[in-house]
Amino acid sequence: MPSTQVRSFSHSGVRLLTNARALGRIARGRRREFVAPRFVVVASSLLLAVCFAAPHALAKGKRRAPAGGRAAVVVDERLSALRDEPRLSAALLRRLGTGRAVALTGARREADGVAFYQVAVTRRTRGWLQSESFAAPARAGDDARLANLIRASRGFDRVERTRVFLDLFPRSALRPEVLLIHGDAAEEAAVALTRAASSRLAVDRLPEGGAPLHSYYLNFNGLDRYRRQGVAFTFDRGTKQFHYDGESWRELARRFPRSPQAAQARRRIESLSGAAVR
Repeated sequence: MPSTQVRSFSHSGVRLLTNARALGRIARGRRREFVAPRFVVVASSLLLAVCFAAPHALAKGKRRAPAGGRAAVVVDERLSALRDEPRLSAALLRRLGTGRAVALTGARREADGVAFYQVAVTRRTRGWLQSESFAAPARAGDDARLANLIRASRGFDRVERTRVFLDLFPRSALRPEVLLIHGDAAEEAAVALTRAASSRLAVDRLPEGGAPLHSYYLNFNGLDRYRRQGVAFTFDRGTKQFHYDGESWRELARRFPRSPQAAQARRRIESLSGAAVR
C-alpha cells in the first residue's frame, strides 16, 4: 500500500478515535445533567431533614456524654466548677449547668477535704469536678443522694433535678417517690406560670379579631424551659389556668400501682378535669 494511503488511514483513525472520545464526554455530561436534578432533590431533602431534626438533637445533646468514660450528669450547679486541677483554689475553666452530661475518665483525687473526679466535657475539654456536683448511674448510692437533693430543692431546680433522676435511674426503688415529686413540682409551676402569663397579657394590649386568647397563653415564653425538660402543660380556657398534663402521675399509677405514692397519684389524675388544650 502506498505511504500516502497509510498516512491517510492513520489520520482517519486518529480522527475517529478523537471523535469517539468527544462523544463519550458529551454523553457522560448529559448523564450528569440528567442525574444532577435528582441529586439536588436528595441533597435538599437531607438538608430539610437535618433542619427539622436539629431542635430534637440539641435537646438530647445536653445529656449525651462524650465517649471514653462512664456517663454522669451535673445535678448541683453550685458545686459544678470545672477546674484545671483537683483543688478548690485551682483555675476555673467553666461552670457546668444542671443537666450537662460528662464522662468520668476514671481518675479520682482528694484535696481540701473533698473528692474530685477527672471528667471529659467534650472531646477537647477536660477538667476536674467535685464529687457532689454530679450523679452517675454506675456509682452506688447516687440515686439516694440525688433524691435527697431533690427533697431540698424548690421551683424549677426541683423539676430539672427530678427529670435528671428519671432519665438516669429507671430501675431505682426511689422512682415512685420521684415521679410523684416531679408531677407535684410541675403543677406548682403551672400555678406560677398562670400568674405570670396573666400579668403579662393584662399589660399587653391584644388586637381585636386577632389570635385566640388561649394561643397567647400556650405561646407564653415562660413555658419554654419546662418544655425542654419534657414537661407539658394543658390550659383550661374557662378558668384561664395552666395545669400539668399528669404524665409522671400516670406512669406512677400504671407501673407502681401498689406503691405508697400510687393512691396520691390517682387522686391527682382525677383532679385534672375540664377542657384542656396542649
